[in-house]
Amino acid sequence: MNPPFHIAIAGNIGSGKTTLTRLLAKHFKWDPHYEDVDNNPYLENFYEDMRRWSFNLQIYFLTQRFKQIIDIRKGKKSIVQDRTIYEDAFIFAPNLHEMGLMRTQDFESYISLFELVNQFIQPPDLLIYLRASVPTLVRQIQARGREYENSIRIDYLKSLNEKYEKWIENYTGGRLIIFEVDQLDIPGKPEHLGVVIEKIQAELFGLFEK
Repeated sequence: MNPPFHIAIAGNIGSGKTTLTRLLAKHFKWDPHYEDVDNNPYLENFYEDMRRWSFNLQIYFLTQRFKQIIDIRKGKKSIVQDRTIYEDAFIFAPNLHEMGLMRTQDFESYISLFELVNQFIQPPDLLIYLRASVPTLVRQIQARGREYENSIRIDYLKSLNEKYEKWIENYTGGRLIIFEVDQLDIPGKPEHLGVVIEKIQAELFGLFEK
């Protein structure tokens, strides 16, 4: 039998992480770990006033994801995780800082805390990156109908995409699969989900092959 492993799904807002997490958990009988947006005390305030709430939001995400990773590594079941701790540190926080939406002293404090936390965590056994163009992101954000996401700016999504590409290009944490969301309808077409599952199975077999 394979040991329990940690699969993480990364991608921009609206790329389909939560949907894929749910479908993979169902297919492989993995335990899903979702990003808790409904109970996030800062998210709505953040989209209304990013400059005011950016630091609070990022600290909240950092603590929640650190707790998630601790639980994942202590557990005996395979986990599929919706979004990683690295995306906040390498994409969202730097993007907020560069856009003038997070003060330099707050950004530096956040990075110092992340670097401390990073000493105590391991990267996932397999990272899945969902690459999506801005039009696809906008379409999928609109389709899910979260009111507080209506104020998300196109330039914000574009800047995030650029940072995702840079991060993935330099990712050295372990195994990585990239799926092109523009070319897939994972929830709508079973054959597309089948392709995704086949690639993940092949990667996991190589991962644990002796």
